[in-house]
Order: sequence, then structure tokens, then C-alpha cells
Amino acid sequence: MTGTRTALPLRVIHRGWNTFGIATLTQPDGSTVPRALEDHGEAACVLPYDPERRVALLVRQSRVGPAFWGEPPALDEAPAGGLDGGEPEETAIREAMEEAGLRLARLEPVAHAYSMPSVSSERLWLYLAPYTQADRVGPGGGLPGEGEQVEVLELPLATLAEQARSGHLADLKTLVLVQALMLRRPELFTA
Repeated sequence: MTGTRTALPLRVIHRGWNTFGIATLTQPDGSTVPRALEDHGEAACVLPYDPERRVALLVRQSRVGPAFWGEPPALDEAPAGGLDGGEPEETAIREAMEEAGLRLARLEPVAHAYSMPSVSSERLWLYLAPYTQADRVGPGGGLPGEGEQVEVLELPLATLAEQARSGHLADLKTLVLVQALMLRRPELFTA
């Protein structure tokens, strides 16, 4: 269940898909300090994995963050999306279908965490979810009306584990989910 927001004084600078502002944060000693804040709400993310074939399903889409640093904008990541007033579990299931054409029946909760607590209000609900080939029931690809052009990928779990170990999984939420799966189901990563 998602929580409610508390009243944190915020001077709004921009309101759009994201809201940007200056918040007033009260310190433990009672003093206050201004802090920049980006707010776009809560999101859910799921790493679908096929335990029989030992693969995980990721999506590849262009992201502005890597492009800002001069890196290729295409980023491999677990399906994710904003709650938009819904529940985290519903969102994870919906995003897996929209982005990857994947029907999920069971979610395994991993964590409820903040992506960048020093500058963002975003809370992430992270899940693992087993699937089979029969659960690939749609084309995926995202929602064109939202500018999404999503490519669906199945990668061997051994490849993802090596990317995690070598520091080559660039998306933080996906890294956390791969590591969680490695801890919970180590037998899926052995030869």
C-alpha cells in the first residue's frame, strides 16, 4: 500500500510531468535549510525471470540521463512506470504488459526504496516475477502516445550476473533487482 505525502513547504519553480521546486527541510536541531526537489511521484519496477530457461526480460529504451553525459541513450532496464494513482503491484503488472507484452501472475516483493533521496521524492516499489514463454502474450513496445519506443530483450541470467559483478549494469533499479535475484535464487546462475 502506498503512503500519503506529508506537507513539506515547497516553492514550485516548474510544474509539468515533473514538479521542480525548493523545499524547506527541518534539521534535527530545528533549523531549516532550502533543498532542491524534483517530484514525479511513486513508481513500480519488476524484473521478470524465467527459471526454466534461466533468462530475464528487460526493455531497451532511449533515456535522457545517459545522453546528457554523452553516452548512448539506449538503456537496458527492468520494466517500470509511475503508479499514476494505482497500487504498486497493479502498476508492475501493467508495465510488464505495456512495455514487454508479458502477463505476470505472481510478484515477489524486494524493496520499497528511494531512487535519489537527496533531490527527488521518487519512491520505487521493486519486484521480481517468474514467467514462462507462454506468458509472452503481446507485442510490448510501450505506449506510442507517450513517446515510448521500447525494444524487448531476453538476456541470460549468467550475462546479467556478469554485468552486475563488472559494473556494467547502468540502471540502478535493474542492478538492485538482479542482485536480489542472485541472493534469493543462486542456483539460477550456476552452469
